[in-house]
Amino acid sequence: MNTQEAKIALEAALLTAQQPLELEQLRRLFSFEIDDDSLRALLDELRADWAGRGVELVTLASGWRFQSTAGMRTVLDRLQPEKPPRYSRAVLETLAIIAYRQPVTRGDIEEIRGVSVASNVVRALEERGWVETIGHREAPGRPALLATTRSFLDDFGLRSLQELPPIGDVPGGPGPLELPLVQAVETVPEGQADLPGLLPEAQPASQTSPATP
Repeated sequence: MNTQEAKIALEAALLTAQQPLELEQLRRLFSFEIDDDSLRALLDELRADWAGRGVELVTLASGWRFQSTAGMRTVLDRLQPEKPPRYSRAVLETLAIIAYRQPVTRGDIEEIRGVSVASNVVRALEERGWVETIGHREAPGRPALLATTRSFLDDFGLRSLQELPPIGDVPGGPGPLELPLVQAVETVPEGQADLPGLLPEAQPASQTSPATP
């Protein structure tokens, strides 16, 4: 198999895959041994082949995939006249705090936001696959520690948390945490970021738990 044939095989696999593909999965396409560097070189060539088109090859936390370019999303929106529901401020703030301060408890989030966190806000993020419980804090009640998932990185087009938009030198409070995530939400490929309906704003907390540095 020559280089062109190898790229055609990679292209076919990536275009028909339902999820991003890791290097280990892509290596199975070939009957011969191929190391990671050689495979990445082929993928970089394939990415260059698609440059300037409406679809691009990107690398994410879970692997490689083809997706529409940012410039094409407005055009593709015309195929879906019904827009997905927009996120509530409570959802965006909660997601942003988890993303930038993880791992955190609900008490930590309430301390930062200054209002209670409705159960359906966290549940919606968990059902979407963006947030999960990774353990429990050794404190009274052993509150759950929340963190983002690999699906969160994939849906936001990130390879790691280090690629999150910078918060910047803005005074404390939920606003500085929310704004980068608001911008990031706008870059999520169409159809991947839908949450079921607007969630109600959280109500003021009667008592919040202290955040742990």
